[in-house]
Amino acid sequence: MEELYDPPFSITNKIVDLIAEISEMIGHITVMSGLHANPRLRRANRIKTIQASLAIENNTLTVEQITALLDGKRILGSPQEIREAQNAYEAYEHLLTFDPYSVKDLLKAHGILMAGLVKNAGSYRTGGVGVFAGTKVVHMAPPAEFVAEHIRKLLKWYQKSSAHPLIKSAVFHYEFEFIHPFADGNGRMGRLWHTLLLCHWKEILAWIPVETLVKERQNDYYAALGAADKKADSTIFIEFMLTALRDMLLKIGVSDQVNSQVSDQVKKLLNVLGSRTLSALELMEKLNLRHRPSFRKNYLNPAIASGLVEMTIPDKPNSRNQKYRKSET
Repeated sequence: MEELYDPPFSITNKIVDLIAEISEMIGHITVMSGLHANPRLRRANRIKTIQASLAIENNTLTVEQITALLDGKRILGSPQEIREAQNAYEAYEHLLTFDPYSVKDLLKAHGILMAGLVKNAGSYRTGGVGVFAGTKVVHMAPPAEFVAEHIRKLLKWYQKSSAHPLIKSAVFHYEFEFIHPFADGNGRMGRLWHTLLLCHWKEILAWIPVETLVKERQNDYYAALGAADKKADSTIFIEFMLTALRDMLLKIGVSDQVNSQVSDQVKKLLNVLGSRTLSALELMEKLNLRHRPSFRKNYLNPAIASGLVEMTIPDKPNSRNQKYRKSET
C-alpha cells in the first residue's frame, strides 16, 4: 500500500476567522467588482500579478513597462527581464486551461514560464539544490531522485484532502517550495500554481492580484516560509497567505461596500478615535467590542479602505506595534 503524503498543519482560530472573512468578501466582490465583465480590468490586474511575482525574484520592470511591452512597444530593460515578463504573461494566460492536479500540466507551465531562461525548462531538477541567505544554507531541498514522487503525492493529497481550499492551497504552496522541484523558477511556479488552485475554488481569484501584497511583505513572506520550514509545520505560512489574500480582497471590495456614505460603525470609530492615535485593542475597548473579526470587518477595515483612517506602520500591517489615526487628507 502506497504511503500517504500527510503535510503537517493546524487549523487555528485565526485561520477559521480569515476563511469566514475571505468567503464573504469574495461573494461581495463577485457581484460588485465587475471583473467578469471588464476585460481591461482583468488584464490590468493580471499585469499587476505578473509584475509583483517577478519583482519578488528581483526583476526590476514596472507595471507601466510590462504594460507597454505587452502592447508591443519597445522598452528599456535587460533581455532576461523582458523574456521573464513575456513568459509569465503567457503562463497566466493559459492558467484556466491547466489541470491543477496534473503533473503533465505543471511541467508544461514551468516550460512556458522558464522558456529561454534555463536549460531543461519544463523538467524537474537533476541535482541537489539549497536556499541560501548569503553563504548560509537555510534550506536543503530533498534529493533530486525523490522530486517526481513527492510532487505526484502532493498533487494527489490536494485532490483528495477534505481541508478547505484556502487552507490546502497555502499548504501546497509551502510544500512545493520545500520540495523545490526545479533548478530555477520555483518561487514564481509556486505562486502561479497557488493561484490556479484558488481559482478552481472561486474563478474570480484568477483575476485578483494577490501577489502585490506578497511583494509588499516580501520579507514577511520569506520569514513565514522559513518559520514553517523550521517547525516542519505550515500553519504560520497558511496564516500569512490568508491574511495577504484577505487584505487584497478588502482593498478591492470595501470601497464598493462603503460607497459615498460612511457607515454608522465607521462614524462611531471616528468619534472615539478623535485626534488620538490608538491600537486596535484600545479602539475595541472604547467601542465596547470584544469580537476582533467583526470589529475589523465592520469598523476598522472600511475606515482604512475609505481613506478616513491610516496606519502608523503601513509597510507592516500586522505589526504588534500597529496603531491607527485619522487621515490628514
